Amino acid sequence: MRAALLRLRRGTGLPVAFGGLLDGPRQVRIGELIGTGTRALQGLAISSGNGLGGKAVALSRPCAVTDYHVSRHISHEYDAAVAAEGLRSVLAVPVVVRRRVRGVLYGALRAAQPLGDRTLSAAVAAARDVEQALVVRDEVRSLLAAAREAVAGPEGARGAGAGAGSGPGPEAWEQVREAHGALRALAPRVTDASLRAELLAVCGRLESATLLPDHARDRPVALAPREVDVLSCVAGGVTNATAAERLGLRPETVKGYLRSAMRKLGAHTRWEAVVAARRAGLLP
Repeated sequence: MRAALLRLRRGTGLPVAFGGLLDGPRQVRIGELIGTGTRALQGLAISSGNGLGGKAVALSRPCAVTDYHVSRHISHEYDAAVAAEGLRSVLAVPVVVRRRVRGVLYGALRAAQPLGDRTLSAAVAAARDVEQALVVRDEVRSLLAAAREAVAGPEGARGAGAGAGSGPGPEAWEQVREAHGALRALAPRVTDASLRAELLAVCGRLESATLLPDHARDRPVALAPREVDVLSCVAGGVTNATAAERLGLRPETVKGYLRSAMRKLGAHTRWEAVVAARRAGLLP
C-alpha cells in the first residue's frame, strides 16, 4: 500500500496520498498516510456509500470532487477529518480484486481545482499495483495452506507406517511437489518480507520431508535459490519457456541456471538433476 501511494504521488503530482484496505464487511480503514500534516485521517473507517471513498467502494469505480466540502455528489460524514487536513480536491480509486473491493487509494490537493484525466489514470495505475500484490498474497496463502496439509499428510503417513514398512502414497508426494513448485515460483514476487519468510520456511519443510537417512543420502550440494526454482519447475515437467514465464526470467537465463545446477549435481540430463536434488534434500 505504501509503495503504491508513493507511486500515486509521483505519477499525479498530488502532494497528499493516503489509503487503506478492507476492514470488515464493506468498510475500509485508512492505514497509510503520505504528505499529511495531521493524524486526522489515520485509522478512519470508511463505510460503503459514505463520503468520497465510500462512494468509490459502493460503485467499484474511481470518483473525484473538485471541492470536497461543498460537493453535492457525496455525503459528508468525514468532513471534520478532511477539514483538519485542509483538503479540497480529492480523488478516490478502489482496489478491486476478482470483482471485490479490497481497499481505496486517495490523492488530494489543498486547493480547489479540477483533477484531469492524466491524474486519474496515474492513480488507477497505482491501484493496479495493490491489486496485483493482493492477488499474489492470496495465492501464496492458499498454497501455504495446501502445502501445510501436504506436509502433514506425508509426514503423518511416514510416521504411522514406519513400523510396518509403508509410507505415503505417490498421490500425496505429487501434491507436495506441486505445492513446492508453485511456492518457489511465487516467492520472488512476494514483497511482504514476513510472508516471503513464511513461504520459504514452508518450502524448506517440503524439501526436508523427503530426506533419506544419513547413510543413504547424497553428500550435501549447495545450489543457488534460482537454481532450485528452476529445478522445481523442471520436476513438474515444464519446458524452459514455461519455467521462464513462471519465474519471470528469460529462457536463456533458465537454461543457464539449469546447466549450473546439473554441473553441481553431477547430472547429465534434466531428470538426473531432479533425482539428484531430491536425494540431496533440495527438492521434495
